[in-house]
Amino acid sequence: MAGPELFTPRALTFLRALKRNNDGEWFRAHKADYVVHVQEPLHRLLAALADDLHDAAPELACSPRESTFRMYRDTRFSDDKTPLKTYVAWALRPRGFPKGYAASLYAQFDPTETWIGGGLYHPEPAVRTAVREHIATQHRRMASIAKAAALRKHFGEIQGDRLTRVPRGFDPEHPAAAFLRHKQWMVFKTFPGTLVTAPEFYPTLLTLFRTALPLIQFLNEPIAKPR
Repeated sequence: MAGPELFTPRALTFLRALKRNNDGEWFRAHKADYVVHVQEPLHRLLAALADDLHDAAPELACSPRESTFRMYRDTRFSDDKTPLKTYVAWALRPRGFPKGYAASLYAQFDPTETWIGGGLYHPEPAVRTAVREHIATQHRRMASIAKAAALRKHFGEIQGDRLTRVPRGFDPEHPAAAFLRHKQWMVFKTFPGTLVTAPEFYPTLLTLFRTALPLIQFLNEPIAKPR
């Protein structure tokens, strides 16, 4: 399957240089390189994903405005005061949800690693409780998703930080006890950073996103849009 014309080695070269020169003045001076080698290929990638995932997941937002992240870091509460991110990331989440609130498909890359997968990462307490209640009542569906051949082949087991015990309010002997202990529910696979410059990048990304979709959609079923 041929994909769109995307990232070249120049994208990784730019990110390496950005890591060595992580300041706003350097970034502004090299903004044209960022636009040509990072931003525009990312926008083409999102346009391709919007077409290829629409039938399976029409609820997911997939556009530059909704799916990309600012290059400038929020340093207010961090000991690391470098102003710019040295990686490229995008997330496909349900429309109308703020970033990080609902489960999403997610990928990122830098010169050393490409990360592809998705899930629910550090959800708010109310969201986490709603998902656990959903898993408890729909545990057969959850088990079916987790045991699906494609998911096991591409990702292995569902990952994420978890408690040592089933949380209060849930039966410690529940059939889904292992999933109820999770504080986050994710699947992912990592590759070398150079994958994004290879012809197999887009087919790999699309296959893994499609494989993760049943889990993402299941996790989002009980999550209400914030008012």
